[in-house]
Amino acid sequence: MESIIRENERRRAAIRAEWDPVSGKNSVGERFRLELSDYPIPCQYLPVSMKGEPLVVDLLEKGNFSGFTDSAKAKVEFLRLRMLHDFPFWAATAVSIKQKGGGPDISFRLNRPQRSLIAAFESQRSAGKPIRIILLKARQWGGSTCVQLYMAWLQMIHCEGLNSLIIAHQGAGSDEIKDMFDRMLKSYPAELLYPDMPLPPISADGGRKISENVGKSGQIMRVKARNCKIKIGSAERPDSCRGGDYNLVHLSEVGIWRSTDGKSPEDIVRSACGGILYTPLTMIVYESTANGTGNFFHREYLAATRGESQFSPIFIPWYGIDQYSLEFADETEREGFVRILYDNRLSATSTDRSESGQYLWRLWQAGATLEAIKWYIEERRKYNDHARMAAEYPSDELEAFAHSGSTVFDRQDIAVLREGCKAPSYRGEIISPEGEDSIAALSFKPLESGGLEIWDMPDDDGLRLSDRYVVVVDVGGRSEKSDWSVIAVFDRGPMERGGRPKVAAQWRGHCDWDQLAWRAARIAAYYDEALLVIESNSLESREPARMVDGAELPYILYQIRDAYPNLYARRSGIENLRQGQELRLGFHTNAATKPMIIATLIRVVRECLYEERSDAALDEFLSYERRPNGSYGAIAGAHDDLLMTRAIGLHIALHEMEAPRRRRSSPERRAGRRLRVTEAVF
Repeated sequence: MESIIRENERRRAAIRAEWDPVSGKNSVGERFRLELSDYPIPCQYLPVSMKGEPLVVDLLEKGNFSGFTDSAKAKVEFLRLRMLHDFPFWAATAVSIKQKGGGPDISFRLNRPQRSLIAAFESQRSAGKPIRIILLKARQWGGSTCVQLYMAWLQMIHCEGLNSLIIAHQGAGSDEIKDMFDRMLKSYPAELLYPDMPLPPISADGGRKISENVGKSGQIMRVKARNCKIKIGSAERPDSCRGGDYNLVHLSEVGIWRSTDGKSPEDIVRSACGGILYTPLTMIVYESTANGTGNFFHREYLAATRGESQFSPIFIPWYGIDQYSLEFADETEREGFVRILYDNRLSATSTDRSESGQYLWRLWQAGATLEAIKWYIEERRKYNDHARMAAEYPSDELEAFAHSGSTVFDRQDIAVLREGCKAPSYRGEIISPEGEDSIAALSFKPLESGGLEIWDMPDDDGLRLSDRYVVVVDVGGRSEKSDWSVIAVFDRGPMERGGRPKVAAQWRGHCDWDQLAWRAARIAAYYDEALLVIESNSLESREPARMVDGAELPYILYQIRDAYPNLYARRSGIENLRQGQELRLGFHTNAATKPMIIATLIRVVRECLYEERSDAALDEFLSYERRPNGSYGAIAGAHDDLLMTRAIGLHIALHEMEAPRRRRSSPERRAGRRLRVTEAVF
């Protein structure tokens, strides 16, 4: 208990740590200290990007402005440099925003999650990269405002002629954004825009007019001094979202954009962003709270997390927002809370309005303070199921995308399996000098672009075991937009000594089915004549009959049977074989077999009965659900191709094969091989 309380105090101290955007202390990014004896801010912490500026080099040496011929001019130049390099400083000293809860406008001082977002923007900008961010957010921390004002900083300070486009969910959102910009521009220091020109006259309200509306809609503002425009539209009116000469685009609440005839989120995004070049000082931000799975925002966020898009994903959990916290009345209450939290950390019992002790302990392990967890427990009582709470206050990305089913695998169990994951030792393909339709004289060819990832080469520990390897194939589609085809290699060698099977290699990609079958046969042959198990649903339902050696045979599998007979076959084919008919090859996933293999996989994961190597496979486990109708599958927008190879392969490896045993090596093993007929499939 004492250890938990000490750690909690450390976390609270980090949250409460002093930060000052004006002095720069503990502000965003790496900083250095500059002391100036004759400046209004005598001690400053400046972004390291300023260190090479000639004026700053002189100031570091002199320590004041007195040595400059025109110290007043040098001070103005220093201020402009600071605003150019330091967004939090510019925001706090030049920007005013509406205060939540009413009252006069206040300066824009970044809160904790806003500082995290700006750090991501600055990381890309300072590296000379285009800014491409997809932001998944919890509610009520000002993420949208932060994005919009960062774009304004680029327009007002960094480069003339940068035009911005902001697209809200609906008209009311557009009005709020316009009001925010009106406030910002009304109070913006005109001196920053007109350094060498006469200032605009003071208007009746006491400010200086630095912007003007363009056109009749009132949705386009122009800042003449910067030769830039700010256009505001809504997804409800697609014509208002058409991009022109725009460099900066913010798409707000994309997750709740609705698709209708002739208007989809994809169409709006393409129209708004199609003309933006992939160059520095361009910016595209998709930002939204989550709104279910399978929609445009969910698909784009998943693509970003997998590294498949230009965008970098950012997620702010609810416990990263300071306002979601409840203080304890006294030390006695806090100690009692800690004891209950710790004593129930393994309990999986939950109710309609409370989470399990296991879940609350996971929040602590993720970094939440005790005070934040206390708030969560109280807030959870407002909602009658976890999904509703998670949609408003997500703890991680998967929770944010609330869905109708319940996830199958416990995240803590997945975290344990993830400890075995690592980068593959080799990448390439298994090739034959006799061509693709051959399994003779096989060798591994390293290829940076190869689809085969290898963690363990065959027999690399010197064991000569029977029935050591199992190779499982999940058949996907041919096109890049189809499901993946996956070939997974399982090593049962450790089972000979009482250990766990492990993933030794896997291939994932798209290709024609006949190419996939021969590729799988080569991989199986390379792995010590492994049992080859091909999931046959797609082949049986869609693959036409083919002529092979003058006979019409129904499936691709029969093309490889003569070359590679160590194939898995279904028990229902035995009687057919006796009648002279072809045996039905492959594993068929159906209403009888799928619950069986998923039940095996649930137990294997829960008890950590195998060794996983692929992070991508475990990512699929986390997005696998049991739906309200009782069926299993990936949540909309996710995949389960890798998972299904594990489900099939581990069931066969653990329940349908004899334990591997030592054997005498024979070069003629294949000649005596026969089709393996399962005893478990109907």
